[in-house]
Amino acid sequence: MSTPVNISLTVNGEMVSRNVTPRETLADFLRISLELTGTHMGCEMGVCGACLVLLDGQVVHSCLMFAVQAGGSVVETIEGLTERAVIADIQDAFHQRNALQCGFCTPGMLMTAYALLSRPGIPSRDDIRDALSGNYCRCTGYESIVDAIETVARRRVLAGRQLEEAGA
Repeated sequence: MSTPVNISLTVNGEMVSRNVTPRETLADFLRISLELTGTHMGCEMGVCGACLVLLDGQVVHSCLMFAVQAGGSVVETIEGLTERAVIADIQDAFHQRNALQCGFCTPGMLMTAYALLSRPGIPSRDDIRDALSGNYCRCTGYESIVDAIETVARRRVLAGRQLEEAGA
């Protein structure tokens, strides 16, 4: 049996310190140790995107990382983005465009959308599809997801222009 290793990291803005086994994945650590079950486990091979989280600002497959590799890092899960309300407009657009369906892939899709929309400008539909290429959805056919992300991108750029014109 492996000797536990103590790791410290920041998860959703909170410093966390726990003992983990060297083979424990980041996904299992988040789901089991921290009870953050929005990070879903699908393929466990880094193909489906259900386990996506932000690690130091980059989208990563938490099923492919060991928890010990995340020591000293900043991790943000779907719960963290939701609590900070930084994806409320994306969630609303997913709802309005019927991009949710069963919901299993949705947290990973939202993580991808958040990362993509954090970049400046309006991504093209091809850019959105490319960003979503690491996410697998069995229900929607992706068009409604692409529509939702494109809608949010346009609204955010328009809102930014309106703020600039108002002198804010």
